[in-house]
Parts: sequence; C-alpha cells; structure tokens
Amino acid sequence: MCILIVYGVGFAGSIFSSAGISSDWYRSVKPSITPPDYIFPIVWNILFFLIAISLYLAWMKSDRKEKTKITAVFGINFILNILWSFLYFRIQSPFFAFIEIIFLWLSVAAMIYTTYKIDKASSYLLIPYILWVSFAIVLNYLSI
Repeated sequence: MCILIVYGVGFAGSIFSSAGISSDWYRSVKPSITPPDYIFPIVWNILFFLIAISLYLAWMKSDRKEKTKITAVFGINFILNILWSFLYFRIQSPFFAFIEIIFLWLSVAAMIYTTYKIDKASSYLLIPYILWVSFAIVLNYLSI
C-alpha cells in the first residue's frame, strides 16, 4: 500500500512536470548545472522507493498516536511535493516555487525527525530525499 501511495504522489507531480520539462520556457530558465533530463525520473523513482520503504517501516513500528503523526508529516510532504511541480512547471513561477520548496525541505526534515523516534532505519532512508531537495533548492534559486 505504501508503494501505491508514494508512486501515486509521483504520478500526480509528473502530470505537471512532464510537459514542462520539454517546454521552451523551461529551457530558457534551466540553470547550466541542471543534470540531463533523463536523470530526473531515475532519481525520483529511487527516492520514491526509499520514501515508500521509510513510510512502511515507520508505520509498522508505530503505535496509534505515532501513526497520526506519520500520516500528517508524510501527507503534508506529499502535498508539497505535488504543489512544487504545479507552481514551477504549470504556473511557471520559479519565485513561488522557491518559496514553496523551502517548506518542502522543512517537511522532509520533519519526516526524518518524526521517523527517527520510531525507527532509525526509516529516517536514514530519507536522507537522499533531503539531499536531492537541497540540490533542487539551488536549481530553483538559479532559475529565478
């Protein structure tokens, strides 16, 4: 179930980003340090897999109260993840996407903090995610 939820989030975000990646607008704002386009689906598929495993481990080892926290922090992150793609690629607003991605980064930090108290392995699986979002912040900033 965790895999379906997480990859559902990925699919929802891709609805906004897939057409935008090939647009003239994106090519005009894309920073020179941006990896080749084919790298993004590879990285995101790996990240979504790690996020799903993290969610599963935390969920299985948590009590009822902790499940509420997990639902909240992962749910907020999933919404912010989709929202960034919408703001950046659909609205074509690197500025608003930049503001939003700061909240996305904070939500990943909250996921790490929350899962660390429940299952350390679950939190460690989220480290590549926060690193990738950190890099995305740089790219987003450079595209403003």
